[in-house]
Amino acid sequence: MSAVDFAIIGAGPAGMAAAIEAAGLDLSVAVLDEQSEPGGQIYRGIEKLLATRPQHAAILGGDYLRGAELVKKFRAAAVDYRPGSEVWSASSGEGVFYRREGASGHVRARQILVATGAMERPFPVPGWTLPGVLTCGAAQTAFKASGLVPQGRVIVAGAGPLLLLLVAQLVRAGVRPAAVLETTCNIRAALKHAFAFTNAPDYFRKGIALLRELRHAGVRVERSIDALRIEGNGRVQRVEYERRGKQSRQEADVVLLHHGVVPNGNLAWSMRARHVWDDRQRSFRPHVDRWGRSSLQNVLIAGDSGGIVGAIASEYGGRIAALAAAEACGRIGASERDERATYLRAEYDKHVAARPFLDVLYRPARRWLAPHAADTVVCRCEEVTAGSIREILARHNCPGPNQLKAFTRCGMGPCQGRMCGLTVIELLAECRHAPPADIGYYRIRSPIKPVTLGELAALDVE
Repeated sequence: MSAVDFAIIGAGPAGMAAAIEAAGLDLSVAVLDEQSEPGGQIYRGIEKLLATRPQHAAILGGDYLRGAELVKKFRAAAVDYRPGSEVWSASSGEGVFYRREGASGHVRARQILVATGAMERPFPVPGWTLPGVLTCGAAQTAFKASGLVPQGRVIVAGAGPLLLLLVAQLVRAGVRPAAVLETTCNIRAALKHAFAFTNAPDYFRKGIALLRELRHAGVRVERSIDALRIEGNGRVQRVEYERRGKQSRQEADVVLLHHGVVPNGNLAWSMRARHVWDDRQRSFRPHVDRWGRSSLQNVLIAGDSGGIVGAIASEYGGRIAALAAAEACGRIGASERDERATYLRAEYDKHVAARPFLDVLYRPARRWLAPHAADTVVCRCEEVTAGSIREILARHNCPGPNQLKAFTRCGMGPCQGRMCGLTVIELLAECRHAPPADIGYYRIRSPIKPVTLGELAALDVE
């Protein structure tokens, strides 16, 4: 067991920035992260890529390369960095428990920062469990980590900034998708947030440049897609869909799906942090104050794990949380904390000003959030379909997702509801004619990651 002032869970933009700031304020800092290198999902593998495949940097673009300087500063900071550490439990009273290299470890901390980032929103459609179907994030990870790109007839479906970015990156890498099927574009509803978006730093210019790049490359984008279905015998063979009442079919070898990102919240849920429903982002997020302080004593949450804000805003949010931790540990006073935070908060606010436009523009329609096709698999771990869930809800009084477990086992698999939780909530909300905030979420318990009895037995605790 070790003890530190500040334990940070996650080495993405928020976690790295918080660690650098905290170390500069003379806090003892431990950073625990699952990956073998710092960077999180957005800057995944950037050190290795620049060292072994620098030619791929131009394909990923300037936003990815921004992470190189942050990682460099993080490496130089006086931080106890523990890569390859899977955190399976954490609490303000007991500290952080993790597994690494076949053994469990324990860190006691005066302050804990949860910076676990985001995950892709589940996008359940018929056939999404077939071999050959990946998320856009998974395809991007394969390229960042190993330089791999999909081969054959590639179809990209869904909506969101990441979807368009991935398509551009595929084109730069020599892969032109056979079709891009855009399911959501709420431009009229988003227009009321357009002024704030165009005045946020560089987002409008980057978006226009991305669309022009795709148009210049001749990428075919079909919009207003409905009734998406993936079919195949043993693996993906084709995609069927409707567009403005017309049925269409596309042959496919690989299908990439994406419907935006949501907070990666299982750890915060397991800690019993208070959560609130964010209707604009159609997900739960932890309730935090302007310093990132959660409802739990000595526990802060920053970056996308506290609500989707983007990589740059996550950096500023992480630094603000570090100032709060330093003040709580007595390293600086409240007045110095406030003074140091003035610039950081101003920059943070500039970047999050872009979010309302993007959240509304790409918010999935109800038909994608609560699938109606009976054969759509909702819970991949237990192979539970939307049809069986609707049938159970029609016959039994299930007030929430935890009661539904007794009938369907949804949320009881290895992922503990990460891949089905939001879809189950949307189905319950629709069938019960209630807002998702009233439905609630799964009761997540530790361990949130698999841990063996041997690892537990060898744990060094007082």
